[in-house]
Amino acid sequence: MTGRVVVAGLGPGAEALVTPEVRAALAAATDVIGYIPYVARVADRPGLVKHASDNRVELDRARHALELAGQGRRVVVVSSGDPGVFAMASALFEAVEAGPPAWCDLRIEVLPGITAMLAAAARAGAPLGHDFCAINLSDNLKPWALIEKRLRLAVEADFAMALYNPRSKARPEGFVRALDLLREACNDARPVIFARAVSTPEESLRVVPLPECRPEMADMRTVVLVGSSRTRVIARTGAPYVFTPRSA
Repeated sequence: MTGRVVVAGLGPGAEALVTPEVRAALAAATDVIGYIPYVARVADRPGLVKHASDNRVELDRARHALELAGQGRRVVVVSSGDPGVFAMASALFEAVEAGPPAWCDLRIEVLPGITAMLAAAARAGAPLGHDFCAINLSDNLKPWALIEKRLRLAVEADFAMALYNPRSKARPEGFVRALDLLREACNDARPVIFARAVSTPEESLRVVPLPECRPEMADMRTVVLVGSSRTRVIARTGAPYVFTPRSA
């Protein structure tokens, strides 16, 4: 087959953080598919068709990309951050697995990007410098009981945590419950970083002790980094440095 699908990460927001590999794939694309604000980040040009859709139709979007590639189109499916971190790469392969056998023969590439937790950690210092995990707090695709279990186990294992999709208008109560659970399970004042819209003009970074965290400090443009019991804060003029030492 002559068509192909590239699943590409656009990074956290700044154009400077889009990789050259992703730029080249976009320059060669006939079609770009993705969530509305991500597709809007791709510049219009002659010969490029843009297919924007809502955020809750990931499998439909993946099937559409594969169908176009089967017609010989060069398709780029765009995600923010990295496409393999709570994004479109997994949905695409799920569609391949359930789809017609011909889709398995398509050329499919996944191009990495800088995901929000790494961009936020770099701004703060090195809070993910030792073992860490990433947990999506959205219960759209999994039950809240599973999210709660994973949070408790992460605390028990003393991981630093990156919490994605903490709080939306449709489900504001989830982050309230997550903070209550963390305060109870951690029972300390470890630092929590609220990193919003990192690398964009709207960027903000706030370091708050866990007992002082409030749900309204986060929204869907925020990634929340929760330190482990060993994470340290270096006070200085301006924003502090936060890091987790690599020693056990």
